Amino acid sequence: MERIVKQVQFPKMKAPKPKRVAAYARVSSGKDAMLHSLSAQVSYYSRLIQSHNGWEYAGVYADEALTGTKDDRENFQRLLSDCRNGKVDMVITKSISRFARNTVTLLETVRELKGYGIDVYFEEQNIHSISSEGELMLTILASYAQEESRSASENQKWRIKHNFENGMPWNATLFGYRYENGEYVIVPEEAEIIRKIFEMYLSGKGTVAIMNYLNKSDIATRKGNQWCKNGVMRVLKNYTYTGNLILQRTYRKDHLTKELRINNGELAQYSVINSHQPIITMEQYQAVQDEIKRREKQYARCKSKATYPLTGLIRCEQCGKNYRRKTTPQGIAWVCSTYNTQGKAVCNAGYISEDILLATLGELDKIDFVIACKNNALEITFKDGTKCVKQLERE
Repeated sequence: MERIVKQVQFPKMKAPKPKRVAAYARVSSGKDAMLHSLSAQVSYYSRLIQSHNGWEYAGVYADEALTGTKDDRENFQRLLSDCRNGKVDMVITKSISRFARNTVTLLETVRELKGYGIDVYFEEQNIHSISSEGELMLTILASYAQEESRSASENQKWRIKHNFENGMPWNATLFGYRYENGEYVIVPEEAEIIRKIFEMYLSGKGTVAIMNYLNKSDIATRKGNQWCKNGVMRVLKNYTYTGNLILQRTYRKDHLTKELRINNGELAQYSVINSHQPIITMEQYQAVQDEIKRREKQYARCKSKATYPLTGLIRCEQCGKNYRRKTTPQGIAWVCSTYNTQGKAVCNAGYISEDILLATLGELDKIDFVIACKNNALEITFKDGTKCVKQLERE
């Protein structure tokens, strides 16, 4: 009898797909030592992920000098966006306090990622968020981290209040002075610039004209940057230049949001008379404050609240600022706000006729934003995510 042998074909086993692993790191201070620590964390996680068998490196997301109680950290949000878009399978972070000190933020984030099947591993606590006991432990430990944040905030507030009661400013970094041995000391060359700013404003110059004068004269700010019009206005409104101090003009709402608010009587303010040498007289200061109010009142009467179809739609490729509408001798045009206030030396984007823009762009309600490019073209991003490039039409 002939023996029949059957050949059985087993399906080929597919190799397991590598797990895409990312890491999140954060330091809560901008000091050099902390930034070095952040760099070390980034290097550590990069090596850890890339050397692990079965893991695929999905990047290290790191934030500098931002509190863990806020959920608007740039790279933290970028990490969440990549998780939502299916680019990450697992996140590693050093500890709960590095990830978020706000219990609500932590749990909302972990639960959202868990819904996508993404595990968050906290090294210090040895907790996987996707495990059955993970959320319970996270709730308990995050509450401790949040209380630690509140305690640190209360200690900081006490130190600030103690300084105010002794006539000491909390932040003594100020153009025109250096803070030495508990006192503001005048820097003569910077003091002359402060006086020049006050003189120019009282002579009729605006903040933009003063800003342009300072930048064209290669005069840097206290931190070595170029001046902006808001920086000029802060100088003009700074009471400290009179040789007196008003302390605690602002305060933080709470330790979670860190929202800065104007102190309208919610907390005590401290007035310190003749605390240091003045740069300007009280009469000059008051004259400038009166002139600021006069101009604000005049501007309020003239200011148009109208918005236009192209408002907030066009951005400059060179400097990233929005275009604004302007009436020119040739008609209505749109111009880069940097070019308009600071001139060609800073940005040479120039003007675009409103009629040409409208004719080139077509249906505005479908457009998300437009980049005005240097090569006389518009890069258009539509609300559905598609893009196209159009050359500007001619009149």
